[in-house]
Amino acid sequence: MVEHPPMRFVLEYPSELPAASDDFLHPHVIRDIVAQAEESRFSGVALSEHPAPSLKWRTNGGHNTLDPIAALSFMAGVTNEIKLVTNLYVLPFHTPYLSAKALGSLDIISGGRLVAGVGAGYLRSEFSAVGVDFELRAALFDEALAALRSIWTDAETPIRGRGFEATGPLWLQRPTQRPHPPIWIGGNSRAAMRRVVEYGDGWMPLIVDKSMASAIRTSAIETPAQFSEELVVLRKRLADAGRDPDSIDIQVVCPPTDLDDSASVRAAREFLDDLGARGATWTVVHVDGSSPQAAVNYIKRFGEMFIG
Repeated sequence: MVEHPPMRFVLEYPSELPAASDDFLHPHVIRDIVAQAEESRFSGVALSEHPAPSLKWRTNGGHNTLDPIAALSFMAGVTNEIKLVTNLYVLPFHTPYLSAKALGSLDIISGGRLVAGVGAGYLRSEFSAVGVDFELRAALFDEALAALRSIWTDAETPIRGRGFEATGPLWLQRPTQRPHPPIWIGGNSRAAMRRVVEYGDGWMPLIVDKSMASAIRTSAIETPAQFSEELVVLRKRLADAGRDPDSIDIQVVCPPTDLDDSASVRAAREFLDDLGARGATWTVVHVDGSSPQAAVNYIKRFGEMFIG
């Protein structure tokens, strides 16, 4: 029988739930929630990046947003061990040197706790608002991944790309983690897998139906069986590239779970056990966002029931 490592759990900060109130943006609430997550042995806390989302997006299932670097930096200051996860930081929104500085600074001030989950982005209007060509997002993503790793490991050597150019040797503070913070790639497509093989330390797919996959502009992975098929492809590509497939973390999303419903809890356990057996190593958890206290209570109970 193959032994699988225990699943590690990431709290998606509750402000990112569509119905969450502005109370989750208050500093004392943030402090209480992440402190409880750390006490309950969550391995990470995550925030996404949406600097200029449309009102249409917000009113059709979107959520409150904080700048992830600012918010995760605050969280780093009120915790000791929990990982700080960007889920996802949109690299095409920024020039590579700005991304390297922001993400690297978060790694430094947290004592090496950054997990840099990165993606290409999908909201056309948001690209327009920040002044980036939406049609170039894939090319900019590839360019930024290569540049980010280069800047973090060999900062002195200047690099250039679309819209930026370092004209001579630079001096930049390196992140705490060496050779660099883990880079996890979001997306379901074969292009995302290629990026994992070339640049990534983790893969962040989403098991969603075709409608949702289309909305976020990625390929559909609709079932655990299909997830397995895609993971087999990724592992083969890693092995063919001379990389150890077991060295890559795989993050999935825990299904919504009613902790007062034994059937819901059992279904979540079975789902996570199944995906863990198929190769998933981390899972993102959405908690009760009806109020800050409800979120704290949910985190505590979830930790007791699923993490131990």
